[in-house]
Amino acid sequence: MTDSKVKNEEQQRSNDEWLQVESLDLDAQGVAHKANGMVVFIEGALPFEQVQLNVHRKKNNWEQGTVTKIGRESSQRVRPGCPHFGLHAGACGGCKMQHLDAAAQVAVKQRALEDNLWHLGKVRPENILRPLEGPAWHYRYRARLSVRHVIKKGTVLIGFHERKSRYLADMKVCPVLPRQVSDMLMPLRDLIGSLDARDTCPQIELACGDASEGLGLGVIALVLRHLDPLSGADVDRLKAFAAQHQGVQWWLQAKGPDTVKLLEEGGPALAYELPEFGVRMPFKPTDFTQVNPHINRVLVSRALRLLDVQPHERVIDWFCGLGNFTLPLASRAREVLGIEGSDTLVARATENFERNRPATAARRALAATSFVARNLFEMTPEMLVADGAAEKWLVDPPREGAFALAKAVADLHQQPELRAGWVPPKRIVYVSCNPSTLARDAGLLVHQAGYRCAFAGVVNMFPHTAHVESIAVFDLA
Repeated sequence: MTDSKVKNEEQQRSNDEWLQVESLDLDAQGVAHKANGMVVFIEGALPFEQVQLNVHRKKNNWEQGTVTKIGRESSQRVRPGCPHFGLHAGACGGCKMQHLDAAAQVAVKQRALEDNLWHLGKVRPENILRPLEGPAWHYRYRARLSVRHVIKKGTVLIGFHERKSRYLADMKVCPVLPRQVSDMLMPLRDLIGSLDARDTCPQIELACGDASEGLGLGVIALVLRHLDPLSGADVDRLKAFAAQHQGVQWWLQAKGPDTVKLLEEGGPALAYELPEFGVRMPFKPTDFTQVNPHINRVLVSRALRLLDVQPHERVIDWFCGLGNFTLPLASRAREVLGIEGSDTLVARATENFERNRPATAARRALAATSFVARNLFEMTPEMLVADGAAEKWLVDPPREGAFALAKAVADLHQQPELRAGWVPPKRIVYVSCNPSTLARDAGLLVHQAGYRCAFAGVVNMFPHTAHVESIAVFDLA
């Protein structure tokens, strides 16, 4: 018998073996073990199911494959809400967990947060917060949609890439996008197909705002990336499309983000509401805002409740962006300092503060608030002291986390001679979009900076995806 035949027979026996799925990883793969102890990652399998799989990748101590048969189905398995989700050829790769009950998805993310905090930071929260949840469908108000004119198919594709592929999925609907946007996908494909520039428009960035009265969907900003100048006829086609679809506002991007400009002046501004605080936040479609406005509202509310800001306190909002937390904080505190790495964002945050500064019937006037630009990835103890003491901190970093900031706090804790009268905040509320960097920073705060982790919990900002957003509270020990 040849070596290849032996190998094929061994592979077939491996594929015929029934495995008990033990858990789910953050790539939504079932995790099982073979009789010999080898770890197996199985796409499409859920915890407690008995499955067979087709192995397509094999290493010395693990295998990866796709489920082919389910002998015992999980009670948490549900029918996916999108026809483009699945393991079939051409399936969309935008979501990974639609086959899992929404509540079970949150439980998986909670476990991922706790595992990261313990295994990477050796931190166990004293209390687990109830998960923050919102609508499971039509929640995604921001998205980067790829565009391809596929000559062989005689059509234009718009949407997300296929699962584990560089090709675009043939998406006709997308139920995680707002309903109006999902209904617009096919008309958008027809529009791009009609353009002279259909071969040189690789991307449409979507950003939706709230209606001016704070109810429902408002402006639908579509940023068209075009590699070559658009013809007059193409500009007319874009304008006609906007006239036919309520709320659509075209922006054009010829090169980098700084080249983005509105196609037609006038019309309502792109903005979102934080009604509990009487705040309306204008933004540009390329500004960073949260993908899920429903969750953002409750996230801001929870963060402020946890921070428990008192009227006499000074607060620092690190990585403040447009002022998503800063302006609500200013409705509670004596003084707020917002610190951000981008001069452009600092200018935009300052503008937003001035717009919202006057008192309204919904709230008192905002407290004294200032914004500064600083590279927060190069923070030092000296810079921290120079910013002055504050009773409370809000920290909301990007995926890279806030290591330099946490390290500066730890250095000041361990070297009192550097403080020069500076005192650490009594409480830190840390909002994270990456549990591994949160765990790393939590380890510094707890083991080297004199804090304890009082609370932690997940925020389901991205239902049906493996993305884990979380919030943690650190108190001086």
